[in-house]
Amino acid sequence: MHFRVKVCVSILAIAALFVSAEIPARAQDKQHVVSLSDLNKDAALPAQTRQSNEAGQKAFKSVNLDYQKVDKAVGQLSDEDLAKLAERSRQAQSDFAAGRIPDRDLLWIIVISIGIIVLVVALR
Repeated sequence: MHFRVKVCVSILAIAALFVSAEIPARAQDKQHVVSLSDLNKDAALPAQTRQSNEAGQKAFKSVNLDYQKVDKAVGQLSDEDLAKLAERSRQAQSDFAAGRIPDRDLLWIIVISIGIIVLVVALR
């Protein structure tokens, strides 16, 4: 009787191994709601944001501007002004990357930069 129990337990254990080996294979066949590449992109986003912020702060330091004062000055802009400024910035960045900046756009960049500097100085 003792031998039969050991044989039954062994057979059940082997059967359980075969069944459990097929379950993960079937589970991986299903499409996940969020893909692994999307998860990787989302995980990398905070690091990219931090690097971008650090680069911006270094740029402000190189021209002797205080990042916190500029941030405060930009915070006082209206939503409409901020949206216009952001659109101009994106357009200038894409033009610069393409190698084309008309004199008029370069003048706008200079005027906007001077405006930000004036706001920073005024808030001191």
